[in-house]
This record gives sequence, C-alpha cells and structure tokens, in this order.
Amino acid sequence: MEVILYISALVAAIAFLVLCISIGATLFSLKGILKSIAGTAAGIEKQMEGITRETTHLLEKTNTLAADIAEKSEKLNTVVDAVKNIGVSINNLNNSINKITDSISKEVDKNEEKIAQVVQWSNVVMDIAERWKQRKAQQDVIEAVDERKKK
Repeated sequence: MEVILYISALVAAIAFLVLCISIGATLFSLKGILKSIAGTAAGIEKQMEGITRETTHLLEKTNTLAADIAEKSEKLNTVVDAVKNIGVSINNLNNSINKITDSISKEVDKNEEKIAQVVQWSNVVMDIAERWKQRKAQQDVIEAVDERKKK
C-alpha cells in the first residue's frame, strides 16, 4: 500500500510538473503577446503624438482663418453700409428733383399766359430790331450812293 501511495505521489508530482510546464509555456506565449501589444501601444502613442501635433496645427490655422474671415466680414459690412447710404442719398436726391420738377411745372402752368405774352413781346421786339437793322442798312446804302454822287 505504501507503493500505491508513492506512485500516487509520483503521479501527482508529474501532473504538477506538466501543469507547471504548460503554465510556463503559456506565460512565455503571453510574454510574447504582451511584448507585441506593448510595441503596438508604443506605435499608437507615437501616431497619437503626430495626430495631436497636426490637430493643434490645424486648430491654429482654423483660428487664424476664422479671425481673418471675421475681419473681412467687418470690412465688408462697412462697404455694405456705405453702399446703403449712397442708395439713400440718391433716393433723397431723386425726391428733391421730383419736387423741384413738380414745382416748376406748377409755376409754368400758373404763368402760362404771362409766358405766352413774354414770347409775343419778344417776337415783336425781335421784329422791330430786324426792321431797324434793315432801315439802318438802307440808310447806309443811300448815304454811300450820295457820297459817290458828290465826288
């Protein structure tokens, strides 16, 4: 019976040895996997640093671009306001011209008879002036003829 006890102890020892060997092999495999994961994590960390740098650079450019757009938008707003003010001024000028034109039309309508009389009198004066010029020319001709006769 003692032999059975020794045999069972030997079997238990062999089983424990097999267990230790398989645990060791598993741990060595796990060590390789963990080294691979550590390498991958290091690579990812380097890539993340690059991504972080690029993201920071892109964010700076975006902020610069946003500030530039805001500045240009402000400048454009002043141009739009200036054009709006020009439009208002032109509209006011048109209104003033329309008022003046209406006023002149009303005055012309009121004084239409007087204007007609002025036109008639100016025609009479022009006719008288023309006749006076003709008489003057005739007198000059007569005087010239008289002077020739005297010579």
